[in-house]
Amino acid sequence: MRFVGIDPATQTGFVALDKNGIPVVEKTFRGKGKDVKGGISPEQRMSLFNQLYNLLQPGDVVLKEAIANGNKMIITTAKIHGGFEDMITRRKLTFEEVAPLAVKKFVDVDFRTIDKSLKSKEYEKAKKDAMAVAALKHFNYKHPSDDVVDAFIIAKICEALYMVRNGRAMNSYPLYQHEVIWSFIDPEAYKEYDKEKQRAKKRKRPGKPAAAESHTHSKEQQFLF
Repeated sequence: MRFVGIDPATQTGFVALDKNGIPVVEKTFRGKGKDVKGGISPEQRMSLFNQLYNLLQPGDVVLKEAIANGNKMIITTAKIHGGFEDMITRRKLTFEEVAPLAVKKFVDVDFRTIDKSLKSKEYEKAKKDAMAVAALKHFNYKHPSDDVVDAFIIAKICEALYMVRNGRAMNSYPLYQHEVIWSFIDPEAYKEYDKEKQRAKKRKRPGKPAAAESHTHSKEQQFLF
């Protein structure tokens, strides 16, 4: 049994952990064939899919990153994800998907803290650097490929889900990891928890002070009573 994390893209990150959580495969791969501007050719897609198929093994527990909201290459990305899902199924394996925001949350990274005034390339590098630092901090893991780092974190989420489903206490993980795991284990209960958490944040935001002698509640105050 292996815990597999997949970060799908034209250059895909793939990491497989053994039952002890040790990486046994750390790899990036691209589709072979003529490049197509702004996309991926059928030849490249087939090569990409075949490479994934050959990396997978019977008994693998698989978690892949889902398509990000606002993806600027949605057609190409959707084709890659769909083909990967076909390959996983052909291998007679099942899989789950984890939202990109949940991957970042699992290692306590929030891109909103990155300086938005940075140029595009600098901003993207800052995001990758933040994930690399977080992987080193949480798991003492580093790799020269950003795609492999992301796939490793996805594989660690996969491992954590398996462990909790097989008896490990969910609260043995830090709260931010606990919440990611909970969103898989009991999604309905987690949704209610998250809604209340967001409402609590709104209640804590300072509102406009009420006028002297006024008994009218502000929009935010009405939730306090």
